[in-house]
Amino acid sequence: MAAIVSVDGLRKRYGQIQAVDGVSFEVRQGEIFALLGPNGAGKTTTVEILEGLRTADDGKAIVAGVDVRKDPAGVKGRIGVQLQQSAFPENFLAHELVELFALFYDRTVDSRALLRAVGLEDKANQKSEKLSGGQRQRLSIAIALVNEPQVLFLDEPTTGLDPQARRNLWELIRDIRQRGTTVFLTTHYLDEAEVLCDRVAIMDGGKIIALDSPRALIGALIGRGFTKPVLQQQANLEDVFLDLTGHELREA
Repeated sequence: MAAIVSVDGLRKRYGQIQAVDGVSFEVRQGEIFALLGPNGAGKTTTVEILEGLRTADDGKAIVAGVDVRKDPAGVKGRIGVQLQQSAFPENFLAHELVELFALFYDRTVDSRALLRAVGLEDKANQKSEKLSGGQRQRLSIAIALVNEPQVLFLDEPTTGLDPQARRNLWELIRDIRQRGTTVFLTTHYLDEAEVLCDRVAIMDGGKIIALDSPRALIGALIGRGFTKPVLQQQANLEDVFLDLTGHELREA
């Protein structure tokens, strides 16, 4: 598949700190891709450069056909961005917020259809501040889809969600990919990346230190002789929780 995100030799320094140090990778059109790494690895800086929010010192980044360094404003029209925490204006109904953000792109949208796509049609007339954490995350994704983006950036999309809401959001991400949108996410939940992603890049010290499918990376680790001291169980406590309480959302 063709690359929809292409990064070559990207660098960014803050004083004496080399936050991004010659990073190169590609994201294929239509895949779910994750950038992983510990705090301070350079993930956030890299993603903000791709979103046109921060300027690289050197290197090249092409996102949805736009050279981000040359046209940072142009890339914003071709991507959607869902932040880990979003502050919405108060006293707006959910459908009004979707319509408001569409105006920023000079678009008219069917707000209820977008809310239906993220499982929020029944909350269209509810104020955003009255929504649960999971509902606000899905509202953020609906808003990020108003311009029909070619690439959707998701920043820690399931942080703070309960197991039902988390699994529900996984299904939403898969559905978005099925509709043809490339999904680029960051997450600290490695099980999430393993389940969702076609490929992941692991970043540390400002560099990409591994990039492949989760299965291939795990296989390579086992091939190097890695073993666990305790036999891995076939289920975990989250599986017990979901088996006993069900997978359906429990939202007020």
